[in-house]
Amino acid sequence: MTNMSRSPFTYEIEQTEPPRKFSMPYFISFKGDGDSKKHLKHYRNTMVIYQNNDALMCKIFATTLQSEAQDWFHTLLPRSIRNFDDLSLIFTKEYSSYYLIKKKFDHLFNVKKNPKELLRDYVKRIKAEKAKIVGCNNSIASATF
Repeated sequence: MTNMSRSPFTYEIEQTEPPRKFSMPYFISFKGDGDSKKHLKHYRNTMVIYQNNDALMCKIFATTLQSEAQDWFHTLLPRSIRNFDDLSLIFTKEYSSYYLIKKKFDHLFNVKKNPKELLRDYVKRIKAEKAKIVGCNNSIASATF
């Protein structure tokens, strides 16, 4: 366990206790191989009623990290995090290469059926790619099919 002198949080954050009756919400863990913006958005939405409590936002966010992301967190300089904005910024910078690139409907024109692929498998792939496109309706997907 990391002692407080090695914590990336300021003393003020470390010393802050959670509010009475605080109950830990459920979070999707971030392991370092996903979209950091999506994780941050999920976290902020889940913690919306505590958004004005910077110390709590920082301390609880650290518990949502696992594996490589947890290892990264423990490499942060001691006392370098003063607030949740600082933490959010360095987190998104560290994992910016994992952002999901939003695709446009014309992406579906590039999804070709492989000669030995079953039609049902091809349709599954088309549907999976369609799900990655914001605002793609069925008529557009049908036209590209």
